[in-house]
Amino acid sequence: MKQKMETSVRVNGQGNSRQKALADALSSIQRTILKNTDNILLRIEPKDITVISAKVKTTTEKFLFLFLPRKREYFSVVLDVSLDITLLNVKEITFTAE
Repeated sequence: MKQKMETSVRVNGQGNSRQKALADALSSIQRTILKNTDNILLRIEPKDITVISAKVKTTTEKFLFLFLPRKREYFSVVLDVSLDITLLNVKEITFTAE
């Protein structure tokens, strides 16, 4: 009923700081795994994280196209995360009718 599995997922995230981009990518791990399985996840443990790409895009904004220029940065990151997953196999549970 309880099974352990090793898998790898590719996730990406975006944000206006490095921390927000990484947090966005890591928070999407559970959603990515749930799309691919019908089982109940008990535990997700990351074993290794590999950075595939990390990009920063810098733009300059100006008030009324002329005044007060400021630089804005947008970060994006793509990660490969290898995971140990403990899950509960729903198909192995037998239900009895009353």
